[in-house]
Amino acid sequence: MSVLKFKFKKLDLLVPLFVWSFWLLLMVARNQWHLFVDNWFMSVTMAVGSFIAGSTSEGGGAVAFPVMTLMFDIEPAVARDFSLMIQSVGMTSATIAIFVNRIAIEPRALLFSSLGGALGIMFSLEYIAPLLPPVVTKLFFVTLWLSFGVALLSMNRDRQRVLNKRISGFQRQDMLVLIAVGLVGGMVSGITGSGLDILTFSLLVLAFRLDEKIATPTSVVLMAVNALVGFGWRVFFSSTPVLPETWSYWWVSVPVVVIGAPLGAKFIANRSNLFVIYLLLTTIILQFGAALLILPLTHNLMLFSAATFLVGFCFFSVMNYSGYQRLLSNRQNVKDIIIRETAVSESHK
Repeated sequence: MSVLKFKFKKLDLLVPLFVWSFWLLLMVARNQWHLFVDNWFMSVTMAVGSFIAGSTSEGGGAVAFPVMTLMFDIEPAVARDFSLMIQSVGMTSATIAIFVNRIAIEPRALLFSSLGGALGIMFSLEYIAPLLPPVVTKLFFVTLWLSFGVALLSMNRDRQRVLNKRISGFQRQDMLVLIAVGLVGGMVSGITGSGLDILTFSLLVLAFRLDEKIATPTSVVLMAVNALVGFGWRVFFSSTPVLPETWSYWWVSVPVVVIGAPLGAKFIANRSNLFVIYLLLTTIILQFGAALLILPLTHNLMLFSAATFLVGFCFFSVMNYSGYQRLLSNRQNVKDIIIRETAVSESHK
C-alpha cells in the first residue's frame, strides 16, 4: 500500500498556524467551546469536504450544501451562507498553497470569470435565491452537477484528446465568454454556495480543452475569490442578516478546513487526469443518489429535475462541441501558417 507524502514549505505551515492562533484567541475570549457539543458533525463533514474542495473543481460548499440540506435537513439559505463563509477560509488556504507550491493555473480565466462571478453572486443573493423553495434548491444543485458529470464522462471516452496548458489563441470573444459563464456561475453560487468553480472548470475543460490538472487549481482559486465576495456581501451589504446557527457551524469548522483544503490541493497536483475526473464523478453521483433517497419527490419535482438535467447537459454539450470546433480551427490555422512559411521559403530560393 502506498503512503501519501506531502512536502510542506514554511508558508504552508504558517497559514494554518496563523488561522489557528487567531481562531483560538477568539474561542477563548468568547468562551465558545460549547459549540462543539451540538455542532461536531460539521467539523467531521468539513474535514472531508475541505479535502475534496482542494483536490477537485468542487468547492467545499459542494460537499457542505448537500450534506447539510439532505442529511441534516438544514435550511438551504443557512447551508449556502455557511458554504460561502467556510470556503472563504478553506479555499483561500488552498489558494495560498497553490501559489506557494507554484501549481500552474490559467490567469486569464481567473481574472475574467472572477469579474462575472462577483456580479452574479451579489445579484443572486439579493434577488434570485430568496424566491426558490428549499426542496427546489436542493434538487437543482444535485441535478445540475449530474448533467455536468455525464457530459465530462462522455468527453473523456477519447483517451487521445488534446490537453492544453493554457487557453490557446485567446481572443476578445473568449474574454466575453469567460465573463458570461462567470456571471451564470456566480448566480448559481448565490443559490447553493458553490457553482462558479465547477461551471468555469467545465468551460475550461470542455470548450478550451484545458488540462484538468490546470483547470482544477484555477477553479479552486476562483471559488476562493467568489466566496470572499459572497461572504463580504452577506455580512456587510445584504438586506437580511446571517443567522446565528450559521456562525456556530462556521466556528467549529474553521480549524479543520485550513488544513484539509491545502492538503487536497497538494494531493491532486501529482495525480493523473483520469484520477481527477473519477474523483469528481464519484462525489457527483453520491450527491444525486442521496437526493433521490432523501427528498420527498413529487411528479412536478421529477419533471423539474429532468428539465434541469436536460438543459444542463445541453449547456455542457455545447461547450464540448465548441471545444471540438476550436480544436479544428487551431489545427487549420497551424496548417495555414506552415503553408505560408513554405511558400515564402521557396520564393527566396
